[in-house]
Amino acid sequence: MAAAFFNQLAAPGKAEAVSAGTEPGERLHPEVQAVMQEIGIDLSRAKPQKLTEEMAKDAQLLITMGCGDKCPYVPGLRIDDWPIPDPKGLPLVEVRAIRDEVKSRVQGLIHNKGLS
Repeated sequence: MAAAFFNQLAAPGKAEAVSAGTEPGERLHPEVQAVMQEIGIDLSRAKPQKLTEEMAKDAQLLITMGCGDKCPYVPGLRIDDWPIPDPKGLPLVEVRAIRDEVKSRVQGLIHNKGLS
């Protein structure tokens, strides 16, 4: 959700978000796909991918969501952890609340970094 919002809301060419996880599933959670579709963001082609040190080394900022010790360590890379619950298996009303919190955090990040 965060990468989709970032790439939709940030000014083109200023930055790009990539989504990855420490233990990615085989497919996107259907409840996430459903609540994003409700607001016009199609994630049907999104493929979960593993977060690697190689991937992280090219980043300027790594936003984590509770990966703890499993997060890759890259010297000099700024890391910010957002304590957001995993939406897997939650009722849609709770996934919508998570979606809205993620969007709010992404909007704040874009504003604070001057990427709008």
